[in-house]
Amino acid sequence: MAAKSDEIRLHLIREQEDEWQTTGRLEDRNGIELAKTLELPWRNNERNISRIPGGIYPVIKHISPKFGQSFWLQDTGSRSQILIHAGNYHRDTHGCILVGEGLKDINGDGHLDVYNSRNTITKLLRALPRKFAMKITTIGEDEVRP
Repeated sequence: MAAKSDEIRLHLIREQEDEWQTTGRLEDRNGIELAKTLELPWRNNERNISRIPGGIYPVIKHISPKFGQSFWLQDTGSRSQILIHAGNYHRDTHGCILVGEGLKDINGDGHLDVYNSRNTITKLLRALPRKFAMKITTIGEDEVRP
């Protein structure tokens, strides 16, 4: 049976934030962890310097000219081109969500990075339908999309 496009298939749980970045985990609808995530910190939803607010977003598979195969979050209000894509460092995201197998400081700058990102995005692209919904929450916050 085909999945309904509004069915929540992923849950991004933001776990820790500092002045540089937000780290979290991506789970399937059964609570099984699929990936670690890396985003920018919350900076009032400002373009290119902030993560997007929590909420439920429609998501579609997408081919980005810059990032290749990715997922594109829809209905992001004043923000556009918010993707889930491969990347390793907080400087690789300008509001997007990076995914990887785990978190560790791979470049020695004192900040956690995601690793095995390309393999992780490939696994997600194979496992998920063309359209679905994703819920984003932050531990300890009741973030609501403006």
